[in-house]
Amino acid sequence: MSIKMKFSFLITVIVLTLFILHHFLSEYSLIRNMREQVRGMMRDTSVHVAGSFAEFENQPDQSPTANPQSGPGQIFDIVKSLNPNIKEITVFDQDTLTVPYGTYSFLDSESDAGYAASARTEGFVWRNMFIDGKPYSRSYYAMEGAGNYIISFVYDQEGMNKLVSSKRNDTLIFMGVTVLLVLLFSYWLVGVMIRPLKDILWKVNEVSSARFQQPIQIRRKDEFGLLALKINAMSQNLSIYMNKLRRAFEENRRMKEHLESFINHTSDAIHLFDLDGKIIQVNRAFNLLFGYEEDEAIGLTEPIIPSSHRAEKKQMLEQLLAGKAVQAQETMRMTKSEEMIPVSVTISPIRDSDGTIRAFASISRDMRSRNKMDELLRRSEKLTTVGQLAAGVAHEIRNPLTTLRGFLQLQKESKKLALSHVSLMLSELDRINLIVGEFLILAKPQATRFIVKDVRNVLQDVIALMNSEALLHNIEFRSSFTEEDCRISCEENQLKQVFINLLKNAIEAMPGGGLIHIQITGKRDNVCISITDEGEGIPEEMIAKIGDPFFTGKETGTGLGIMVSQRIISSHKGTIEIKSKVGVGTTVGVMLPALKEESERVILEA
Repeated sequence: MSIKMKFSFLITVIVLTLFILHHFLSEYSLIRNMREQVRGMMRDTSVHVAGSFAEFENQPDQSPTANPQSGPGQIFDIVKSLNPNIKEITVFDQDTLTVPYGTYSFLDSESDAGYAASARTEGFVWRNMFIDGKPYSRSYYAMEGAGNYIISFVYDQEGMNKLVSSKRNDTLIFMGVTVLLVLLFSYWLVGVMIRPLKDILWKVNEVSSARFQQPIQIRRKDEFGLLALKINAMSQNLSIYMNKLRRAFEENRRMKEHLESFINHTSDAIHLFDLDGKIIQVNRAFNLLFGYEEDEAIGLTEPIIPSSHRAEKKQMLEQLLAGKAVQAQETMRMTKSEEMIPVSVTISPIRDSDGTIRAFASISRDMRSRNKMDELLRRSEKLTTVGQLAAGVAHEIRNPLTTLRGFLQLQKESKKLALSHVSLMLSELDRINLIVGEFLILAKPQATRFIVKDVRNVLQDVIALMNSEALLHNIEFRSSFTEEDCRISCEENQLKQVFINLLKNAIEAMPGGGLIHIQITGKRDNVCISITDEGEGIPEEMIAKIGDPFFTGKETGTGLGIMVSQRIISSHKGTIEIKSKVGVGTTVGVMLPALKEESERVILEA
């Protein structure tokens, strides 16, 4: 049933209830009023009849006893003709309660005598009674003044009941017509009232079907109109949000396709694992590299990590959980066939909307091909370096050999030994020996054993060693060392050789004397050593060539010292940087990795 019909029936029921209550109240009031009217009429009639009866009795020779049918009978007939509902008139003697006049078809001697006796004291008594199932009323009136009688009337209530029934039928007909009209009017009125609700329902159905274009036409300013206005606004907002969601969905779909394409077609093995280390997703490259199919890899815990490298992975995960960034790390991984392969591993956290880490993504890159290429490149570089050194050595040695050959040929021809020529030849031989010695240092593999040392102590020993030479050249060392921990893993003698070369170059760059500033600072995970002189400086175009074999700005230098120093620092996984400004001086910076606690423990155990 529609809400329109429900409202109509509700209004009709309310109106019908009100009519029924009104009907019962009206009928009760009508019956009560009619009874009061009948009672008053019968009393008035009793008074008039009693008056006429008294006048008749007071006439001479007209006593009721002398001629009972001439006087009272006429009076009784007149009263009955005036009111046909009066069926019987009876006269009781007040003293004896006998009946000298009237008809007695409705007389009940015992009851009537009792009521007549009551009328002597009360004056007027009324009673209802049923005779043969029909309703009647009987009144008793005690005459005052002349006469010692009680006049009784029997009144037929059937006429009154017919009148009440007629009025009831009229009321029911009126009520039925009224209820029908109310039903029709309420149906129409409710339809008018809820007409905007139909438009609102239509709009809700449109919105539920994701159609937001057509708004509700608002023609009213009541609550329904306000509701329609709000629904239009809601529909417009939903349309905007739906468009944004569609665009976001399309963008996410395209991004998902791109990511899936990238993950599935990249040559790097990618796998996702949860906080417990269980694999939850792998790509195709993972299967090709490690030999695990997707269905057999999912659910396994660290299947590709050798037991010797699990502590390394645990440390990386702890750093990620602590919010630190972890760089790519070269390590070893194990395939399904237990083959060990070198890989470069990058692990990234996967966070939820709250920023909590829920899983990790690991990207493993096969390093076998690159390692082979690096080895070939190193061999090529070595060959190139050997060729450059050989050419440089040959060139550097050829000059003094030419000088020696010239002097020897001259002495052979002159057959005389010139001491001045001998000293020159010896100096040339010393130069050849210097070149060959530095070349042997550069080319000869040296056994190295790394130990933990504080770089401040190493540099302090070198400063003490070079201090006498600095004083000879009128040079003073100014040192500034940090209070932080400066321990590194190094080969002490090689590191001292680097510092000696750098301090020696700084001293030779200041023939007129001056200050050399030596500083040690800590920078993140590194220890920085800087040596600054106050020499003439190096032109910018020459800085890029420093470290090349036999390139030097000194008259007696070979250029191999810086090259040896660079190789030593590189073996310590550090860097050398040279900055210089002509007329101001030169700064050489050495950066070495600071020692970590775990690395120190490994070195000590070794």
